[in-house]
Amino acid sequence: MAFSPAFTAELAKPALILFGAVEIVLPGPTYVRLLDGAGTVTFGGRTFVGQDATFGVLGGVSDFTDGLDDQAPSLTLTLLPPDNSAMATLAAATAQGSPVSLWVGALDAVTGQVIADPDLVFVGETDVPTQKVSEGQRELDLTVISFFDRFLETDEGERLNTGFHQSIWPGEKGLEFVSFVRDPPVWGAEAPKAVLVGVNASSPARVGRGDLS
Repeated sequence: MAFSPAFTAELAKPALILFGAVEIVLPGPTYVRLLDGAGTVTFGGRTFVGQDATFGVLGGVSDFTDGLDDQAPSLTLTLLPPDNSAMATLAAATAQGSPVSLWVGALDAVTGQVIADPDLVFVGETDVPTQKVSEGQRELDLTVISFFDRFLETDEGERLNTGFHQSIWPGEKGLEFVSFVRDPPVWGAEAPKAVLVGVNASSPARVGRGDLS
């Protein structure tokens, strides 16, 4: 992770004020911008607060690391909504996939101003909300996955028919009246290798896909 020279210099000081800032862009759009502590911080045209009047406070951010093999980076945000309405909005099905950004920055201990540019350490989208309600307290654990998770999606559920085709391209009716495919495409498996069926001096070679009939 590379920091700006000004940020790196601030990290070398014996006393510094670090902060974390989270932005969630809900449908609308509705911007939820929270700090991991009290106060107000502004940078990049965005203002982050320790407590949002509608959505409450940020309870914590889990550790996250780079993904390995077939895993993409992810983290969990713990939010403390003030009421059931805020909880319902954050956990709504329509909010799944909302963009999330996480910055780490530093403040000048004397002026309270943001030093240089905070570092954008994570960009992803909301995935699974888990609601926890106890006496006098509401918590929402919000799993956030990296955008790289999209590269790991499989093709399960895809179909070569007009219904699925138009779910991706509405109004495109190229498959609407197709009832038979003479040369079936390879679907969900590796394509057969071409083979040489026969060669002689009086007839040309026939090259096919393994069909000897």
